[in-house]
Amino acid sequence: MCEVKITVEDKNTRSNVRGCGLIILVLRTLFHGLSWSIHSFVTLYGIRVVFTVSKEQMENPMISEMIKFTPLFLTNWNFLFQTCFLTLSLIYDVLEWLNKVDTNIATKIQYYRDVIFSGLVVPLTCFISSMFWIVFSIDRELVFPEVYDQIVPWWFNHCVHTNITIVVIIETLLQARRHPRDLKTEVIMNGTVGVAYAIVYYAIYFFAKRWLYAVFGIMTWWQVCLYQLLIWGSCFAFYFLQFPVNRLFHREEVPSLREINEEKTGPPAEEDMDIDILHDSKLSPLVEKSWSLKYRSMRDQMENSRL
Repeated sequence: MCEVKITVEDKNTRSNVRGCGLIILVLRTLFHGLSWSIHSFVTLYGIRVVFTVSKEQMENPMISEMIKFTPLFLTNWNFLFQTCFLTLSLIYDVLEWLNKVDTNIATKIQYYRDVIFSGLVVPLTCFISSMFWIVFSIDRELVFPEVYDQIVPWWFNHCVHTNITIVVIIETLLQARRHPRDLKTEVIMNGTVGVAYAIVYYAIYFFAKRWLYAVFGIMTWWQVCLYQLLIWGSCFAFYFLQFPVNRLFHREEVPSLREINEEKTGPPAEEDMDIDILHDSKLSPLVEKSWSLKYRSMRDQMENSRL
């Protein structure tokens, strides 16, 4: 009687897990598709703005400099990183629906998707959105002068400074990333972008004799150095904070569509399990040799040895 009850409860639990996994996959696919469409539209609209500014508007030095330095703003860098992440996410979602996640290309897409999100998208988005709106609320002329409203509509400003945070929040709720995918690579990417961007706006100051952001212009040099440390420190803090925050919403990993199909069709054959173990060992640098192969090697040695 007890065994029958346990079996029924186990089947109900598996059924609930499969249903949850499918729902999450549907929501992820819809979210990634919608977000990618919005980002693509905003990108095309921004390119159109740059190439359609009138001569009268270009006579304003602030607008002229904004158009000139458009590719160098950190906001645009981050928006590009988010667009790349959403593109990879959408491709992986399609592969998951097609049950092709065990292919080599799917593995690479999943790796770069997670590394870009954790190493670049999350820390840069959190820093940009928080710092922009804090400074904007104090004095908007220091980050987004009112004259910019002549060519940049209000909704565009929110797409690149507000909507980016919404993307990160929803992605955190829908996708479990309890731990870094590749800690070393993600930290290097975060630090490299931070140093590269510092070189960019310091080079602009020394060669063009102006700050890329007016907020630097009201600071002394020691204040600029402290602010620079704040930028780097906050980006690394946001990077390391994302994982405990993710674990608050994802206590366990949500099964993929492949795992759901395996539950329906039964466990894989022994040969397939060995292949999967080998495949996973390539993905993780901590696993150098599968336990099944170690056991086989030990068994062969024992059988061939003489007492």
